[in-house]
Amino acid sequence: MSSVLPASSAIAAEPLPAQQRSRGYWASVWLRLRRDPVAVGAAVVVLLLIALAIFGPWLAPSDPYQSSMLKRLKPIGTEGLPLGSDELGRDMLSRLIVGARLSLFIGITPVLCAFVLGTVIGIVAGYAGGLTNTLVMRTIDVFYAFPSVLLAIALSGTLGAGVVNSLISLTIVFIPQIARVAESVTTQVRTRDYVEAARASGAGAFTIVRVHVLGNVLGPIFVYATSLIAVSMILASGLSFLGLGVKPPEPEWGLMLNTLRTAIYVQPWVAALPGVMIFVTSISFNLLSDGLRSAMDNKGG
Repeated sequence: MSSVLPASSAIAAEPLPAQQRSRGYWASVWLRLRRDPVAVGAAVVVLLLIALAIFGPWLAPSDPYQSSMLKRLKPIGTEGLPLGSDELGRDMLSRLIVGARLSLFIGITPVLCAFVLGTVIGIVAGYAGGLTNTLVMRTIDVFYAFPSVLLAIALSGTLGAGVVNSLISLTIVFIPQIARVAESVTTQVRTRDYVEAARASGAGAFTIVRVHVLGNVLGPIFVYATSLIAVSMILASGLSFLGLGVKPPEPEWGLMLNTLRTAIYVQPWVAALPGVMIFVTSISFNLLSDGLRSAMDNKGG
């Protein structure tokens, strides 16, 4: 017995390998995200697009607003116009670079605003339950009677064209979707044992929501909101394409598609460039959202 005890105590005293040490939740999420090559690639593309949005005016090789009828609809590869020119002879490369700022702004801002407002509405409805939950969620369900595209067009048509009105319209479209997810997650969390224990200890509703609920519901809501950025980009571009969003001569990808639609038979590759940018941006945010969802799944180990 005396020979066994020192051996077992030595084993107990032996430090665990680094791989077996418990990591924090977000450290584990970051580790799993780094191991996903698709998500990493999408994140790199998103960061490049954000860099274009921030530094676009300084990176553009020429003035995106300067027109020249002598240079209109030049093909890709023209000297001095590497991506050709639009219907007014403006440099497509410069307009695509500078347009990243406005396109990302009207694509991301409505989701951020809807994330804040929808999360508050959903958490209040989910935690309160009862009549409050019924009134809020039945009101939210009314918006699901309309497809997102038709609702955005109807709201923008009512408010009028412009960037601000587009932001308001898209925010209203996304609030019910995020609120519904927030309510569903909060309803599950508020019945957990630690929430019941906090309630039994005399903690107030605000304290319980701030300490015990927010930390458990913000992750799923954030991942869902990230997936809506791709939808927001497409809807915002669609509104601009229909003349309900950004007004000329601003370089915005959806508006550029609209103005170049008559040139599709003359310079199809040049006319398709704004659509390519919208597609790349949307698919990058979608893939990044999928990677975040997989990384935040605790079942994945």
